[in-house]
Amino acid sequence: MDNFSYARPATLRDAASQLGREHNRVMLIAGGTDVLGELKDHLREPERLVPIRHLKELQGIRPSRTGLRIGAATLLADIAESDVIRQQAPVLAMAAGKVGTPQIRNMGTIGGNICQRPRCWYYRNNYPCFKHGGNTCFSAAGENDFHAILEGGPSFIVHPSDTAPALVALGATVRISSGSRERSVPIAEFFVTPRQDARRENVLQPNEIVTELEVPSAPAGSKAIYVKEMVREMWDFALCSVAAMVTVQNGVVQNARIVLGGVAPRPYRAAAAETALVGKALDEASATAAGEAAVQGARPLAKNAYKVPLTQAVVKRALLSLA
Repeated sequence: MDNFSYARPATLRDAASQLGREHNRVMLIAGGTDVLGELKDHLREPERLVPIRHLKELQGIRPSRTGLRIGAATLLADIAESDVIRQQAPVLAMAAGKVGTPQIRNMGTIGGNICQRPRCWYYRNNYPCFKHGGNTCFSAAGENDFHAILEGGPSFIVHPSDTAPALVALGATVRISSGSRERSVPIAEFFVTPRQDARRENVLQPNEIVTELEVPSAPAGSKAIYVKEMVREMWDFALCSVAAMVTVQNGVVQNARIVLGGVAPRPYRAAAAETALVGKALDEASATAAGEAAVQGARPLAKNAYKVPLTQAVVKRALLSLA
């Protein structure tokens, strides 16, 4: 790890100003659980780190007219353990509780979790791939056990966040600031696929900072769950995950949200699976049909075809747990 300076900003405007002037040499750090790994692996070599977790504008869980406002520097542990989030947006609390280990959740932030970089071993080992400014994806014909089966190409990374699928299922909005200007982006539009831009994973500009998440309360009468399949029981990223939320009235599914993690370069909303459920009873047959529909259009690589039946099974299991 190279030497760097550490400049603690007094305000959000100050932090954004440092990014805007010298974004090629400055790097933000909140919890640091991803940033420190990038520094150790020499993926980034900034001259200055700018910490933002202490900024009051980025902290806390507050009620809003439609649900909750969650500061981007709020710890994942606080989200997983929050009574108000468990009541109003339980799928988000479940997903936050699946991130890493207790130690990581006590350091990592919700903003950092949705903005973390890919875990692809070619990227992490500094191969000259798309993510490093190159013009190839080495996983396409290489070691691709954990890579994308949906929306892959030209890069086949998967988005590593646990909280992002839950936030997409809830229809959250991301608040972004450049210090002097703020904008709001629906979280489903926050993530960028390799087909849109193979160099990055989200819409943030060099001088922009995620400040807050606006999370609507789950619909009245809905049930939700977050299921994550991993190689190890904990401290691992998802082979496949699903955030499922359904509303059932008179024994029939009225509304469904099914969002997959670990299988695409962004949280993948399985619209065909949702369609397979609406108007049906939530039972073995409809859950099976939804699982099959969730992987329509899947294009597995040489070593990750196992993700197709795994995803089908995880979707089915998640839905039957809500039945």
